[in-house]
Amino acid sequence: MLHVEEGAAYGSRLITTEPIAAGAVVGRIEHPERLPGPTYRTIQVDEDTHIDGLGALAYLNHSCAPNTVVDTEHLEVRALRDITAGEELTFFYLSTEWEMDRPFACLCGAPGCIGQIAGAKTLPTAMLERYPLSDHIRRLLNRRGPAAAQ
Repeated sequence: MLHVEEGAAYGSRLITTEPIAAGAVVGRIEHPERLPGPTYRTIQVDEDTHIDGLGALAYLNHSCAPNTVVDTEHLEVRALRDITAGEELTFFYLSTEWEMDRPFACLCGAPGCIGQIAGAKTLPTAMLERYPLSDHIRRLLNRRGPAAAQ
């Protein structure tokens, strides 16, 4: 069902070979390796823990109009909407990442693209609220207070 495709303009990408219904589990993170800090290939799962060992899910790229969400509590990826066969699977990195190991310029081209991807802590809460956010990101936003990152 999932296929890693090489050679995209921004590197490898994860493609589905069959349709996926909204809400369906796309993949599970079965044997994560817990790390104390971010790396290029990790996903943040709470305030001070990141995981590696993502298998094919490591090839989920960022989009400001994502079609999946990473559930950091159940360690699974679910479809946000119906996804067609051959479509790239993406998620909103800032839904899990407070501070990126390697910030980058977004190339997603989506309407409302936020441009620079550096971590949820760099954006106003109001901008982030249009995305499904992990509980740890919501807690960190609450601690930051309403006036930060305006």
